[in-house]
Amino acid sequence: MPNKEIAQQLGCNINTARLWINRFHALRLDGLKDQKGRGRKPVYGVEKEAEIIAVTLTSPEQATHWSARRLAKEVKVSKSTVHRIWKAHKLQPHREKTFKYSRDPLLVEKVVDIISLYLNPPEAALVLSIDEKSQIQAQERTQPILPLGPGHPAARKHDYQWNGTTTLYAALNLTNPEVIGRCAKRHRHQEFLAFMRKIDLEYPSKEIHLILDNYGTHKHPKVEKWFKRRPRYHWHFTPTSASWINMVEAWFSILTRQRIRHGSFTSELYLQKALHSYIRDWNEHPVPFHWVKTAEEILRHYNIVNSGTEH
Repeated sequence: MPNKEIAQQLGCNINTARLWINRFHALRLDGLKDQKGRGRKPVYGVEKEAEIIAVTLTSPEQATHWSARRLAKEVKVSKSTVHRIWKAHKLQPHREKTFKYSRDPLLVEKVVDIISLYLNPPEAALVLSIDEKSQIQAQERTQPILPLGPGHPAARKHDYQWNGTTTLYAALNLTNPEVIGRCAKRHRHQEFLAFMRKIDLEYPSKEIHLILDNYGTHKHPKVEKWFKRRPRYHWHFTPTSASWINMVEAWFSILTRQRIRHGSFTSELYLQKALHSYIRDWNEHPVPFHWVKTAEEILRHYNIVNSGTEH
């Protein structure tokens, strides 16, 4: 084929097609390799790169972290050089993560207990993950939200009118992924007991394993007395500072993203109706939650591995 037709079929310039055809005719397959010595030589050597990395890992004066421009001025290179080295070594001084380690003396026992329920739930019993999402604000935007459109996202004003708060008690059924919810003005032991009575009516005869965090209302004397009269309930408390192990927290995250964060609520009652409506819709199309990490994998995160015990 003529060079012009080859270039048209490949969508390239005719000079590019001619160059590679001539190289192939002259050198055969060896002509398709890049020639040695091509490309720009690096301006800075390994020592300068090591210096840039070392300075990046220190804290600058009068700032919490290095910016590319500030570091470039410090080590006397271009900003693009700093960016290139940061990218090559996956350094991101502007980013930061948070962490918190549990100091619970029964950390291992509690993690093994709860993960065992997730991975091997009892056949003749229910497993309910329970928690309360407190201080949900009924925020009403001062102007209507501008809708999503081609080329621009939905937009909302930063200011709002505050119309009260509510607390949502929720129980995620891990056997059948439905949610039981109840809104309350406060989150004391009285409201928690009222929610437990709702669960008691919903599941009147089943053995129930409850996964709870260490909030004080869950261990109130009146709450303990209520449970003692109902031996079919079994408590499983999460380790302190480790509420993420309670799977209802994942459902709360979905609720926040899909119904609360971008909502505008004219009253506390309207907020409660919106939450209950979301729960009804969820139960019509439930999405199951599957725990995948073993207890050993989680404890390894805490640098605790009980090699003598099989989990």
